[in-house]
Formats: sequence, C-alpha cells, structure tokens
Amino acid sequence: MDLFETPLQSKSNSHEPLAVRMRPQSLKEFAGQQHILGPGKLLSRAIASDKISSLILYGPPGTGKTTLATVISQETKSFFEPLNAVTSNVAEIRKSIEEAKKRFQIKGQKTILFIDEIHRFNKAQQDVLMPDVERGNPILAGATTHNPYFSIVSALLSRSLVFELKPLSEREIRAVLLRALEDKEKGLGKLSVKMEEDALDFLSKICDGDARRALNALEIGVTTTVKENNTVHFTRQVAEESIQKKAVVYDADGDQHYDMISAFIKSMRGSDPDAAIYYLAKMLYAGEDPRFIARRIVICASEDVGNADPQALILANAALQVSEFIGIPEARIPLAQATVYIACAPKSNASYMAVENAMKDIEENKTLEVPSYLKDASYKGAAALGHGKDYKYAHDYNGHFVDQAYLSENKKYYQPTDQGFEKN
Repeated sequence: MDLFETPLQSKSNSHEPLAVRMRPQSLKEFAGQQHILGPGKLLSRAIASDKISSLILYGPPGTGKTTLATVISQETKSFFEPLNAVTSNVAEIRKSIEEAKKRFQIKGQKTILFIDEIHRFNKAQQDVLMPDVERGNPILAGATTHNPYFSIVSALLSRSLVFELKPLSEREIRAVLLRALEDKEKGLGKLSVKMEEDALDFLSKICDGDARRALNALEIGVTTTVKENNTVHFTRQVAEESIQKKAVVYDADGDQHYDMISAFIKSMRGSDPDAAIYYLAKMLYAGEDPRFIARRIVICASEDVGNADPQALILANAALQVSEFIGIPEARIPLAQATVYIACAPKSNASYMAVENAMKDIEENKTLEVPSYLKDASYKGAAALGHGKDYKYAHDYNGHFVDQAYLSENKKYYQPTDQGFEKN
C-alpha cells in the first residue's frame, strides 16, 4: 500500500457483494449501536472531537465492527490500515507501525490500524503493539467476536477502550434492507423489486441481527428470481430459499457457549421448563457436546433441587449415562426429559449451602478435633487411647436415634427448607 494514499474510500463496484457496496460512509448512515453511538455517548463524542484512542470492538458477526472502524477513519480523516490476525505476522505488524510513524511525520496524518479477529493474535504478537499504541500512533482498532477480557492481554486492554456491538434489532435490519432496495447507486434501486411484507419481516427476524447475512440473502433472492413483467416478486418462499438453514450464532469456546449454558441452568433453577428447553434445543442445534449439557443437568439437580426431590439427581444421572450410550440425535430426548423434570421440581439449595458454609468455616476458623468416642476403635490399642469410649450406637435406642454430639462444638450448616421431600 502506498504510504501517501488517501484514507480508505469505499468505491461502488457492481461486482462487489451488496453487503460491501452498502457499507455506510458516515455515522449518519450507520445502523444500530445507539448505546455507544447515540447523542452524547462516549464513542460519538470521541469521534466528533477527534480524540479517538485505541479501541476494541467486540460483538457477533454482521454488527458492523469493520464498518465502524472504517467510518471512524473517514470521520477523523485518518489513514485506514487493515490487517487480519489470521494471515498477519509480527513482521507485517512492525511494517504497518513504521509506515504509520512516517505518515505522521511527513503528512501529520494519524493511522487507524484495524486488526480483524485480533483474538487470534498470540501474546507475543499482541505485545508488539503495546509501545506504539500507548503513544497514540497508530490508533489500534481491534475487532473480535470473542470476549476481549478472555482473549486480549490485560496490558493491551488497559490501553484501549472496549465497546460491545450488539445484534441489530428487527427494525434496524428492516431499515438496512429497505435502504438497499431504494439505493440506485450502490444498492438494488435500479431494479424493479416487489417486496412482500411477510418476506421482509421474515428476513428481518431470521438473520439474528446480522446485517451482512440479511443483505446477502436479499441480493441472492433478487438476482436469482425469475422476473415477471420485468419485476422481481420477492415472496416469503424466496426469502426462505435465500437464507436456507438458519445458522445459529454459537462458538464452542466463546461467549455464546458460556452464556447459553448459564441461561440454561438459570432457567431450570428458576422453574421455567419452556426457557430451559429452548436453550437446550439451541445448544443441540448448534452442535454443542451433549455430555457437556448432561453434566450441567446433573449439577443443577443436586445444587438447585437437592433433597426437595432426590429423584431429580437419579434422573439426571440416568440422562447423562443414556445420552453417552445412544448419542445424537436421540440423546436429545432423555436430556429434554431430565431438563423438564428438574425445571418443574421443587427447589432447595440447602445441601449446597451446607457444604459451602462448612468449607468456609474450615477455611476461616480453627478446625475441630474429632470427639474421642467417635474415633476409630477397631484396632489394637485404640481402647487404651480412649477411642470409642461412651459411644452410643443409634440402633440400640428407640426410633434408631440417640441424642449425642457429633462435633466438638455446636455447629449448624444444614438448614432444610419447607419444599417437597425436604419438608418431611
């Protein structure tokens, strides 16, 4: 790339995908993200005052991370230098940084170094960026679909502002699609397209807030549908064919993985079988390991149902074993059965809290000696030590119970609730 090129400008090219041609050229055209770009918000203020510092843009695909970085470069008249962490190396990073320094010395122009998928850089590669990022040139704009607090080194995070981009709403996706249909220069405005309302509603909803996916589906539907009277009739059926199978946004080792299982467990704990089944279905649909799900069901059965319904743990363990034995897709059935049972069961975390409180007591206070009458008296010489002396055997007493201290100090950890079996 020429050191003295002008900042990146998006040029209309009919051969480029619609999603590329329709990329906003200014903040006014940018869809969504009002929580960071709305009036008076930090990022919009920083752009307006040309006080942009290095930033990390974090969010799911199609929310505008690359586009926002490009728009920022245009609004601040900065040079836009794009790199991709998958294909770049340390030498390329150093070269871009050196060019940014020369550009500023000769032209007084700052450089926005955009690194897509920055989470793929290892620690050494991220460390290369830090000295110059701290000095403010180049300005780092990292894009990632992974939570940066898990994937970016803390030293680099401390030198950057982190902004989370959220999936676009159905209304925002709808506005993006209508803009593409009306734009005669970059969009599909030169074509005669009769867009049915339910087709527009379907695309707006099915794309899960991914504007790129919505525009790709719109383009393939318009360009492949046979015209009638020189008009493309874009129906619900065309929309469904264009989008094909719904792709659930779900990464096996990122936010979706942890957020989904968290929502699943909390829905079972909160006694909402419908929500729990939905999250179960979404995880299975996305290809989550059924054993991972089954283990969480077992934990929930013990932690959140406990002795309010001891059968829950038995059923959860059975679902774990059966799902390993039969595999997917049939494993979804016992997993669903256990999920519904646990969600509908009475709840008690008394056993969980008992062991938590006991562990805390052991950690923070002195440990208790075992009373001598409870110590092992089965070996030779134990009696001489006083082990087992005055021990009361519970089965020798009425009701198989005897009043006897089993701790050297009076402690209370288990507090049974009035729920289900535990009430008895």
